[in-house]
Amino acid sequence: MTHVVPSVSVSYAQNGSSTRPNELGMRVMQERAYEKRGEQYLLIKSPPASGKSRALMFVALDKLHHQGVKKAIIVVPEKSIGSSFNNEPLSQFGFYWDWQVEPRWNLCNAPGEDGGKVNSVEAFLKSNDAILVSTHATFRFAVDKFGVEAFDGCLIAIDEFHHVSASPDNKLGAHLAQFMARDKVHIVAMTGSYFRGDAEAVMMPEDESKFEAVTYTYYEQLNGYEYLKRLDIGYYFYTGSYADEILKVLNPHEKTIVHIPNVNSRESTKDKIKEVEHIIHELGEWLGVDPQTGFHLVKTIDGRVLRIADLVDDDAVKRDKVSAALKDAGQKNNRNHVDIIIALGMAKEGFDWIWCEHALTIGYRSSLTEIIQIIGRATRDAEGKTHSRFTNLIAEPDASEDTVTDAVNDTLKAIAASLLMEQVLAPKFNFTSKRADGSPVDGYDYGEAGYQPSKTNVGFNQESGQFQIEINGLVEPKSKEASRICQEDLNEVIAAFVQDKSALERGLFDAEILPEELTQVRLGKIIKDKYPNLDAEDWEAIRQQAVAAFVLTQQAKKMANPNGGVESSGNTALISGVRKFSMNVRDLEIDLIDRINPFGEAYAILAKAMNEDSLKQVAAVIAGKKVNLSLEEARELVKRAISFKKERGRLPELTAADPWEVKMAEGIAFLARMKAEAAHG
Repeated sequence: MTHVVPSVSVSYAQNGSSTRPNELGMRVMQERAYEKRGEQYLLIKSPPASGKSRALMFVALDKLHHQGVKKAIIVVPEKSIGSSFNNEPLSQFGFYWDWQVEPRWNLCNAPGEDGGKVNSVEAFLKSNDAILVSTHATFRFAVDKFGVEAFDGCLIAIDEFHHVSASPDNKLGAHLAQFMARDKVHIVAMTGSYFRGDAEAVMMPEDESKFEAVTYTYYEQLNGYEYLKRLDIGYYFYTGSYADEILKVLNPHEKTIVHIPNVNSRESTKDKIKEVEHIIHELGEWLGVDPQTGFHLVKTIDGRVLRIADLVDDDAVKRDKVSAALKDAGQKNNRNHVDIIIALGMAKEGFDWIWCEHALTIGYRSSLTEIIQIIGRATRDAEGKTHSRFTNLIAEPDASEDTVTDAVNDTLKAIAASLLMEQVLAPKFNFTSKRADGSPVDGYDYGEAGYQPSKTNVGFNQESGQFQIEINGLVEPKSKEASRICQEDLNEVIAAFVQDKSALERGLFDAEILPEELTQVRLGKIIKDKYPNLDAEDWEAIRQQAVAAFVLTQQAKKMANPNGGVESSGNTALISGVRKFSMNVRDLEIDLIDRINPFGEAYAILAKAMNEDSLKQVAAVIAGKKVNLSLEEARELVKRAISFKKERGRLPELTAADPWEVKMAEGIAFLARMKAEAAHG
């Protein structure tokens, strides 16, 4: 049977603000980016479908006409995305210039391999034309051949920027660092993912600090839609073959993209063609293939005829025909053109099917960015489309399998992805310490009681989708970089935390874990490693804000859905949940937040979703890996003990009633033993 995990359900206001253009033809996000058009280094973080491609066009054209930039080179990860930068008559909608790319300079459309297109890049640099579109690969080859100096005076715009990394093995990342060191180009970087899925830093901190960031959140995007009101995210466990269970989560009445499992995953039968055939068979009676589009025609039990696009077929002629039919510009606004798309490696980035209501993914995806991209396929706004959802269908760990450890790892990764998506979809948190002279912030609603000077307050701005939250004892960031991280990158910190295997395992399944070991020690170490150039005070400020954002989202979910069901009461679920949580205590304090297991709610949901035997099996696998205190953890505990002594005038004691005080005392004792052992050889 299929076990259903209650979805995270986030509802939105449908105020239409993100789809209404201004007098220059710009939507909200594009206008926000254009305001920063004068920056030499610009980073745009914005969800899929928010209009990043057009935002770049506006910025690039201004740089070409007003800022002395000679040429604009648009770099995309794969050929299919090149079409996002086709000609656009922007002046028809109020802008000063049109976007025009000479056909021969869109190298994504050119035949041949990436390495063979390098000479075209050289020819473009020598031409009088201003705009080139290329793949990441072609651009890398060109930089290798001609050097970074050949691009002096150009704008380098990198789309889907999360493909870049600061790793020495990442060529594009190395080139980017060289460009910035030379400092003779403009750079616009764009991503819809907010973070890399492999936890690898996209840029070195010293390079990232040079970028001016434009951030447009999922909440702002979805809140400003005209039609789409609710997005549900759920993961589902099954036993047996997924193809036999798929109709329990696949609704033939919803426009759906099905991402079948990678052939190397546990969920795969190793025969992708038969899997597609099986899905089609489960949906109804096959009537043949539409000769115009190549779509399968399938008659359902209620007499409807589904049009199913198969992008898995190994026959390149058939697959290309289907792909071309999906990209047919004349059918973009035709809801009935196709009903279900079945894909393996396609239909993720740069794929625009506005009618998609359900992104169904079978098997765990190793990259969180891939999951965000997949979800982005279902979050387009379209007339009559009020709900959309993402479902991750995962094989339940089976104790009889040799691969049970892999199964457990996949389960944990799916939970991590779910936790992170909840964070990405939530409103933005602005945290401040409670001050004696505190006063309400303009534009924020503080609930029925209004702002109360004598206690901590929670305010919410409906239009911007931002919380203003006062917390006692909060350490404020000192440096500009730490302030930027707290404002822009908390989700990146949380991404690193939920992907930390040890933290997730122990947070979910170690009954003896103290929350502070996770919120202070583990998260503290992650932040220290991630931002080595900051000082201890800034590390603590970032840690406190990250843990507050994560814990508040989880507690809000719990408060909004006390029975584990799906919240359906308009767009107030998470907002009211945060308020309920804050009202349950007299004051919000950072010490209180640190004492809450951030993974506790995730375990509660998992326990409802997975059968008892599987849950015990997972717990047993993780218990078998339990390790004693490490030297690094002991050192972190000692640091916390020193802070404790400053506050209390004494060191933590092993006999204390407070388990966290005992833990800090154990850290001191551990280091003392290590020191004594070293002294005695």
